[in-house]
Amino acid sequence: MHNKYKLIYEGKAKKVFNYGDVDKVRIEFKDDATAFNALKKEKFEGKGKLNCLISARIFEILIKNNIPTHFIELANENTMIAKKIKVIPLEIVLRNTAYGSLCKQTTIKPGTFLSKPLIDIYLKNDELNDPLLTKDRIELMNILSSDDLDYIINLTLKINVILKSFFKNIQLQLVDFKLEFGYDFRNNILLGDEISPDNCRLWDLNQKNDTIVSLDKDRFRNDLGGLIEAYSEIHKRINDFLEPS
Repeated sequence: MHNKYKLIYEGKAKKVFNYGDVDKVRIEFKDDATAFNALKKEKFEGKGKLNCLISARIFEILIKNNIPTHFIELANENTMIAKKIKVIPLEIVLRNTAYGSLCKQTTIKPGTFLSKPLIDIYLKNDELNDPLLTKDRIELMNILSSDDLDYIINLTLKINVILKSFFKNIQLQLVDFKLEFGYDFRNNILLGDEISPDNCRLWDLNQKNDTIVSLDKDRFRNDLGGLIEAYSEIHKRINDFLEPS
């Protein structure tokens, strides 16, 4: 099927093909799961499809709320058509609750609710193991202007408000998430990549006691099992909420 689409880029979880117009791409979601900078890898049948469908619904919600994204439409269940962007080599992580690397690198206890969202910015570079950056380092490396960085930070805070409230409606706590941005042909900054349980930590709020039940990639990272079941549950809750029967 891909003879007419040329592969531009293949990442850990997606393949990007060129598509008709110069300013569009086809993004195909793979069934691969990776963790710890791809040191841990496995294939889960149906994962690509679930992430693609979840991302599409969330992009639609963000677009309705005036967030500029690269998403155009679904081509099929595991492929989306998106605007072509030049990806900014930064990973923007927003944390609402302390967990993961934040707790390993600070004295903050896992599960601590943060009084205001924390934004951590990492260099998107596998060889360097995606190091944490400072604003001054970003400026020093000439990755983007401080105005553009401020714009991205403000956009991330807005996205957090929208997503936190949406997920709460479907009984999920948005612990943290990772975003990537890029420039389109007109030099506008758009939200790119995906928004799925692969790059959001989502805890089930339907638990009676304080047990943490992760419905995200931590199921794979921490060998908890039930990855596809967790992703399917999120997909089902999103659809039930957006299209009540």
